[in-house]
Amino acid sequence: MVWRFVSIFVLVIISILGLSHSVLAKNQDGRLITVYDRGTTRVFVTKEKTLGAALKDQNIELDARDTVEPSINEELVASNYHVNIYRVRPVVVVDGATRIKTLSPYQTVEQIAKSVGITIYPEDITTLGPTTDLIKDGAGLQLTITRAVPLNLDLYGKVTEIRTQAKTVGDMLKEKNIVLGDKGRVSVPLLTPISQGMNVRVWREGEQTISVDQDVPAVTKIVYDGDRPIGYRVVQTKGIPGIRSITYQVEVLGGVEISRVEIANILTRSPIQQIEVIGLKNDGTGLTKSKGAQYHTDSKGVSHRETYYDLNMSAALQSCGQGGYYLVRPDGAKVDSDGYIIVAANYAYYPKCSLVETSLGTGKVYDTGGFVANYPYGFDLATDWTNYDGI
Repeated sequence: MVWRFVSIFVLVIISILGLSHSVLAKNQDGRLITVYDRGTTRVFVTKEKTLGAALKDQNIELDARDTVEPSINEELVASNYHVNIYRVRPVVVVDGATRIKTLSPYQTVEQIAKSVGITIYPEDITTLGPTTDLIKDGAGLQLTITRAVPLNLDLYGKVTEIRTQAKTVGDMLKEKNIVLGDKGRVSVPLLTPISQGMNVRVWREGEQTISVDQDVPAVTKIVYDGDRPIGYRVVQTKGIPGIRSITYQVEVLGGVEISRVEIANILTRSPIQQIEVIGLKNDGTGLTKSKGAQYHTDSKGVSHRETYYDLNMSAALQSCGQGGYYLVRPDGAKVDSDGYIIVAANYAYYPKCSLVETSLGTGKVYDTGGFVANYPYGFDLATDWTNYDGI
């Protein structure tokens, strides 16, 4: 009974503290800031315009080499923020025979390596942990890099520099998904140890081979921000396509290709994901379920009567390269994989797959309807506002 009473008492105190923070922020018309700094937590309310000004107002000192997330230049627009301060501390980078001591606030392998001018390759193995020699290096972090060995691979006539952690040529071929088959040949024995800069040639007896480079699309991740206004769309991290080298065995008869079989597939450059932020804050001008219908004037001065409907959009989304895929964003609007509102419109004015301005953000036309007879410039926006089934 005593423990139960204590638990209830603690929960009540936590609830009161959380409520007091919320009420305090509301009453003072400020922003609630929670700062995590070297194992301590500090909470305060600020009316400052930027995070840097708020920290300075609270006498929270920063070293020029410290890292703050979000940035100190972040404009404060949300009601509350969680702020991480990463203090600069000693870091030792061990890269083979090279040993670099530095001061860094960074938390990831990639950031630390970049800060000291070191390139990390996808095939390299990295470990990040506490320093192993406190007397020599002091308390801090140690980044250890186990390098993959670079070598030159002539794969069916195409020479590429590759990197591998494999110990032998045979293991390297397996690692790179290169299938020799009955007619495949290698310029050195498969048990030959891997050495830096060595040359390995792979070919196929009695067959023609071709190698083709293909782009690997960068996947886009969409982040919805309820504190940013509708219409806000910013690329936070630009995506970069990857490159995949594919080798085919080709059989030609009478000058005509009659068969093609894939025999090797190597990812030579990994794609970098693109991150886009889309605002969802409705200031009252955006369409809502309670409005039912409204007029929205776009940037060209054209007035559109907006309504909404709630149907399964899989069939309509078979066009424009979507393959039937769509989802429901947090405010209930249905969007395609690129985050565009699914819109029904008059195809005579707004062709299928064209982009249009709506009160809920940029939309793409996938559908039409009988409403266009009376409202030729009207838009019907797909939502989940009546069924609430996520479809």
